[in-house]
Amino acid sequence: MWTGVIPAVTTKFNADGALDHAEMERCFALQMQAGCDGIIVCGSLGEGPMLSQEERIAVLKTAQSVTTGKPTLMTVSEAGTREACEMARKAAKAGASGLMVVPSPIYHTNPKETVATLRAVAAAGDLPVMIYSNRLAYRVDVTPEIMEELASDARFVAVKESSDDIRRTTEIFNRLGNRYAVLTGVDNLAFEALTAGAVGWVAGLVCAFPAETVAIYRLIKAGRLAEALEIYRWFRPLLDLDVSTYLVQNIKLAEAIAIHSTEYVRAPRQPLSGERRVAVEKIVLDAIARRQSLPVAA
Repeated sequence: MWTGVIPAVTTKFNADGALDHAEMERCFALQMQAGCDGIIVCGSLGEGPMLSQEERIAVLKTAQSVTTGKPTLMTVSEAGTREACEMARKAAKAGASGLMVVPSPIYHTNPKETVATLRAVAAAGDLPVMIYSNRLAYRVDVTPEIMEELASDARFVAVKESSDDIRRTTEIFNRLGNRYAVLTGVDNLAFEALTAGAVGWVAGLVCAFPAETVAIYRLIKAGRLAEALEIYRWFRPLLDLDVSTYLVQNIKLAEAIAIHSTEYVRAPRQPLSGERRVAVEKIVLDAIARRQSLPVAA
């Protein structure tokens, strides 16, 4: 359950701002058809903080209708621990396979508070938990020391490592061995992390380019590093779009171009415009123009 390519999918809206379940079903199915290994809903890329808890459960159920036996994970990212526990309980009741848990994105918890919050959410949901460690976006560093403190609770099974420091992957293994499944959460560090021992990739640009993402992962795991690196180098300008304040708009524009999806976002976000839009369009179109056939059995 905690290996492979697991897309952090975008949430689709209609022009009036309502959830577009039909488009989500279509786009999620493309991920499954490409060979992805599960789906994570309502994360940063999925605009989870802009959705009500009821809307998040509705998105989860749409994803569950597509994943058919593969894990469907709910992101828990609430300002307050009480609300996070409530979200965890609702996700469990709705049949989520597991949780990806972010410490409070509003109040920047200290290590003691971080441990207490993560333990409370894990207990409330009573599901397998992937700890989301992203000190850049959320200002909370879930360090290997904190991971070690949480290791006595068997519900903590995986880590989405998004510290933006490739050395952290090895530090986790050196300190904790194989206690946690380590997944990379930074698109433009994926090759580096996977070759350093990460067993999965929580991916963003996969939403627009699922086949290439899956191919890189499978080739690396098969030891075909040169072939994986060739695709990765082609992919890098696109993957850089994930590491941006505008990652949601960037990736939704890439989806619009590559898989003919929509760009609607929840306010205060707005679709890209002006010079930024032109720059992203050029990156996507240039990549598509240079797209090559993928290796057999990738």
